[in-house]
Amino acid sequence: MEIIMELWIDVIIDSAIDSVRLLPFLFVTYLIMEYLEHKTGGKMQEMVKKAGKAGPVIGSILGVFPQCGFSAAASNLYAGRIITLGTLFSIYLSTSDEMLPIMISEKVAFPMIARVLLVKIVVGMLAGFAVDLLRHKKQEMQIEHLCEQHHCHCEQGIWKSALHHTVEIFAYIFVISLVLNLIIGYVGEDVLGSLLLNRPVVGVLAAGLVGLIPNCAASVVITQLYLSGVLGAGAMMAGLLSGSGVGILVLLRVNDDRRENFRIIAVLYAIAVVTGIVLELLGVTF
Repeated sequence: MEIIMELWIDVIIDSAIDSVRLLPFLFVTYLIMEYLEHKTGGKMQEMVKKAGKAGPVIGSILGVFPQCGFSAAASNLYAGRIITLGTLFSIYLSTSDEMLPIMISEKVAFPMIARVLLVKIVVGMLAGFAVDLLRHKKQEMQIEHLCEQHHCHCEQGIWKSALHHTVEIFAYIFVISLVLNLIIGYVGEDVLGSLLLNRPVVGVLAAGLVGLIPNCAASVVITQLYLSGVLGAGAMMAGLLSGSGVGILVLLRVNDDRRENFRIIAVLYAIAVVTGIVLELLGVTF
C-alpha cells in the first residue's frame, strides 16, 4: 500500500511539474495565434470561398495554421455549398488543432514540425483533388445553412481568449500526463510501447479512432503519446489526419444529409488510416 501511495504522489508531482512548465509557452503561442486570427481569420475564409477548383490547395495550406473555428467554419461553408467537398476534406485532413502549440511548447525541433505539417498539407491536397474528381454531383449554394456556430472564444478579445485556451489545454495535458504516467508506472514504458509500436496496424487503427473525437483532447492525446514514445509516426499521423477539431461536430449539426455526413467521416478515417499504415510500413520517422 505504501509503495502504491508513493507511486501516486510521484506521478502527481511529475505530471504537475511537466504541465506547469509548459504554461508560459502555451500562453505566448496562443496569444500569437489569437492575434493572427483576429487580423487574418476573415480574409482566410474569403480566400477559401473564392478558391473554386483550387480549393484543395488553398484549404490544405490554410488548414495547418491553428486558429479559432476554421474547421467549423469549413463545415458551415460546405453545408451552404460555398466550398466543394474536396476542399472540406483538405481542411479536415490538414487541420492541426492543438498539435502545433503543444509541439512548440515542448520545444520540438522545427524540422520535425515542418515535416509533419508538410505531410498533412500533401495528404489533404491530394485527397481533396481526388474527392472533387470522383464527385460528379453539382452542388447548389444553400446560404440558409450557414451559421456562426464556431464553438470558440474569439469574441472575448485576444488576451482572454488566449488565457481560456491556455487553461483548457493545460487541464487536458495535466490529466493526460497523469493517466499516462500512472499507466507507465504500473505497466512499464517498455511493455506499453511494445503493445502499440510492435503492432503498427492496431496502433494506427486505434489512433485514427481517437482522432475522430470532436474535441481538443484528441490531438492532445495523440501528440503526447507520440512525444512520449508510445505511438509510432504512422499512428500519430493517422490520429492527426482524422482529427478535425469540432469540424465534424458542426457538420453533423448543420448539414441535413445525414448519410453524407457519415460517409464523410468514414472516408476521412479511411484516408487517415491508409496513410498511417503506409508510413509505418515504410518505416518513416519525423
